[in-house]
Amino acid sequence: MGRLGGVIENKKWVMKHDEMLRRQILEVVDNQLKANDPPETLQTYNRLQQNGISSADARIYIGQCVAVELFHIMKSQQPFNEKRFISNLHNLPNEPFGNE
Repeated sequence: MGRLGGVIENKKWVMKHDEMLRRQILEVVDNQLKANDPPETLQTYNRLQQNGISSADARIYIGQCVAVELFHIMKSQQPFNEKRFISNLHNLPNEPFGNE
């Protein structure tokens, strides 16, 4: 297969796992919306839609906030920071940066 074949196979593996992670993050978003927990997630979803953002894109925006939190949890080995998460939700559609 050669070196190029290995690179292509590695890229397919990464893309497959990126898609799995994306689906999992969107599932977290959907669960938060259904449970209205935290309520700021549904409020943000509604606000984004009222500003002309599609349902799918609103979920992706919120998913960015979830991803930021996951990154911080894994990086710092600390629990979920609801204050930072809600702050990032309030800043949407601007990109969340997770600053405390």
